Amino acid sequence: MISDPELQGAVVHTVIYTVLFVPASVLLGLFLAVALNRRIRFIGLYRTAIFVPFVASAAATGILTTYLFSPQFGLINNVLRVLHLPEQGWLEDRHEAMVVITIMSLWGEAAFTTVIYLAALQDVPGDVIEAARIDGANSWQVFWRVVWPQLAPVTVFVAIWQTLQAIQLFDLVYTTTRGGPLEATQTIVYYLWKVAFQNLQFGYGSAVAYGLFFVTLIITIAVTVYSRKTGREAF
Repeated sequence: MISDPELQGAVVHTVIYTVLFVPASVLLGLFLAVALNRRIRFIGLYRTAIFVPFVASAAATGILTTYLFSPQFGLINNVLRVLHLPEQGWLEDRHEAMVVITIMSLWGEAAFTTVIYLAALQDVPGDVIEAARIDGANSWQVFWRVVWPQLAPVTVFVAIWQTLQAIQLFDLVYTTTRGGPLEATQTIVYYLWKVAFQNLQFGYGSAVAYGLFFVTLIITIAVTVYSRKTGREAF
């Protein structure tokens, strides 16, 4: 495993995806949760609409991704043509394909973080927020000094969960690029699947799976221990 260059490339691609996906999903989920934590008309409809992509199947998301980001017939490039802007290779460009995968992952997974943050925001005591406003705090100060400390444990949980989801990315890659172009989107789990079920190297595939398990276990333990030492327990 250590001397396998293809596995090393899959690890690098998975790390790149994780670095792009996890902070973006946490920030986007927090932003949407704050926006939806209001008493406005049709708020239930808005919350439902945000969550719908999360329950969409990987096949549907893959088809939508191909429709939007196809270099020849995709909607995004058609818009760029109308605006007289340079077209992009998207899923067929090895430098852009992983970014597209990240964007489409956010389209579905940000709904999960939104729901978690929304539940946490509704648990913040209203009298504490009201006391801060009476003391002269503006909206930003109320959020940063009062609300955000209450959300720290939830943020730890969401970060761990989304990191584990990122490390296990497979379905969206399988339904769109199949690891291409030039293996630029080949992740660890997709490589594991290819080795075990295409090349029929079940022993080596099992070894990669065990390695992935221990990596995710170490990450979870490390983050949990750190959060408990800093007083931000998520579990």
